[in-house]
Amino acid sequence: MVDRISRQELKARIDRGDTFVLLDTLPEAAYRKGHLPGAINIPSDDIIDDAPRRIPDRDAEIVVYCANGPCKRSRLAADRLEVLGYHRVRDYHEGKADWIDAGFPVEAD
Repeated sequence: MVDRISRQELKARIDRGDTFVLLDTLPEAAYRKGHLPGAINIPSDDIIDDAPRRIPDRDAEIVVYCANGPCKRSRLAADRLEVLGYHRVRDYHEGKADWIDAGFPVEAD
């Protein structure tokens, strides 16, 4: 089972510049409209094919998120990452909506 990370802990880690992969699991169009600062995009449906190429270090710490708590994309992505051998995966379960509701910034492409 994948551990969760809270908004406060994630914000603190971003603010400190900690080294980890922040992974937006939403479709590319949603990512381009707005994503958490520093996030990369691999939609949950593409994890199996794209993660090994884009995140070659299986020991990397990865935080996944999607739109909100009811969205299942981050959980699906986390499960797929674990199957691929990534063992330091955490889920920001509340997702982008929670981040925005807290007044924190997003980036757009």
